[in-house]
Amino acid sequence: MRSVARSLLQFRTAVQRQKCIYQFGSAKAKKYLIHTSSSSAYRMTNNAEIIFGYPTSMFSRALSIDAATLSNAGALSFILHVFVSQYYVGANLNVLSVLDIVISITDLNRAGPLVEYERRIAMGELVDGDNCQVGTLRELQRLYDELADSVDTCQLDRHMGSEKPGRGGWLWSRLMRQSSYSPVKGLYLYGGVGTGKTMLMDLFFDQLPSNWKKKRIHFHDFMLNVHSCLQKHKGVSDPLEVVAEEISEDAILLCLDEFMVTDVADALILNRLFRHLFSKGIILVSTSNRAPDNLYEGGLQRDLFLPFIATLKERCVIHEIGSSTDYRKMTSCEQGFYFVGKDSSRSLKQKFEQLIGEHTAVPQVVEVVMGRKLHVPLGANGCACFPFEELCDKPLGAADYFGLFKKFHTLALEGVPIFGLHNKSAAYRFVTLIDVTYENKARLLCTAEGSPQDLFQKIVTISDAKQIAPRTSSRSRKNDEPDLCVDNELGFAKDRTISRLTEINSKEYLQQHAALLAESQLSYGSALSML
Repeated sequence: MRSVARSLLQFRTAVQRQKCIYQFGSAKAKKYLIHTSSSSAYRMTNNAEIIFGYPTSMFSRALSIDAATLSNAGALSFILHVFVSQYYVGANLNVLSVLDIVISITDLNRAGPLVEYERRIAMGELVDGDNCQVGTLRELQRLYDELADSVDTCQLDRHMGSEKPGRGGWLWSRLMRQSSYSPVKGLYLYGGVGTGKTMLMDLFFDQLPSNWKKKRIHFHDFMLNVHSCLQKHKGVSDPLEVVAEEISEDAILLCLDEFMVTDVADALILNRLFRHLFSKGIILVSTSNRAPDNLYEGGLQRDLFLPFIATLKERCVIHEIGSSTDYRKMTSCEQGFYFVGKDSSRSLKQKFEQLIGEHTAVPQVVEVVMGRKLHVPLGANGCACFPFEELCDKPLGAADYFGLFKKFHTLALEGVPIFGLHNKSAAYRFVTLIDVTYENKARLLCTAEGSPQDLFQKIVTISDAKQIAPRTSSRSRKNDEPDLCVDNELGFAKDRTISRLTEINSKEYLQQHAALLAESQLSYGSALSML
């Protein structure tokens, strides 16, 4: 039905361009719709024509429809029915009007990310004209259609009984030792910062039927759950197989946002974990800033990680989003709470007091994963205030930041420094903190020594460092840029952090945050009223 709709849309466009309105009752000879540029008639691929008879004239036209769509004759039969019924009542018929009716009917059966994208553009919710995003959406739509055609084979329906060997439990799967790779390949999307990767994947995920076994999660959060499950199954001969079984029981379609590998422990886990996951039928959809071959580049023991890259390329279609547009920087970035300068501390404190209102900020404790606790210096009314050193100079990570935003929706961070070689570890934690802030749609207030670009001006990749100051025989290390931090992973991640800091401080982001906060408070109030 979707292909019929597409063909009808193409035919309707051609009619509009030719400004031809064919009517019954015409005493003229039969006509064919002709492309003026190619002088070729619209015809079916099997040379069949749809011909409508009339006593004094003949109306004949052909549609450019694939032969495969002829088996679904509902829309075409409807056209014939309308023409015949109009003939018997002696009415004139506008071809465009009929096509509008048929297209609207066939559109009811259309679904998927590309359809939703077109709707949002028509409603003015998205910017039109990015061919790179449209190309990516075609890939997502293709995957959506393949999944829709393979629901039973892939065992996507949560309510259907499982027939796959090994689904009955971990012990049974170990006894059977039968792999069941999905017949549908996943999709790995990568591209520059701010090109809409997360938006496109979320658009895809939101269109999936609610009864499918699916999960959408940020990569940081996914790995935290994996480590937590490994602790739970400590002592089992192959705990990763048990974890993979639990993941596959919950979700067959796994959507991971911001796939990145910076930790040697994660790198060693991923190869074996995804070997088990893919063998259990998992279909992976992922976004990343990096191409598969560039993942964990320069990392410790990377040779042990390389088999994972090969498996990823085998089980996923790799697609690059080539857009050079950073949509985050198209927002109203001057509306936020990013304060620069040594005298900006007072502004931050005034804004924090305004946000907590009549509440009193006091020290609090937040529980995070695996029994860890995070001490909050000041917190009230969903707002937490930290000196930079408390969050980024201490040995904290994504688990602590996710735990923080489970209780607080606003973070005030005081004293973000310029990053360099001397505080590289703090820079890594700050990047992770901004990722988690963005993932949780939280609000950020901060004071900093410079703009987002200034904060990372001394963080460069190896290739950037060679361009900045290529070493020659006449140039010694004494002349090197002081405090320059040459780090591939951090140098690559900084662009994402700068982009996200820009969006987090935009008018549009803050409006979205306010809307989500109002919605959650309304839900909380409704729950209380029911008690």
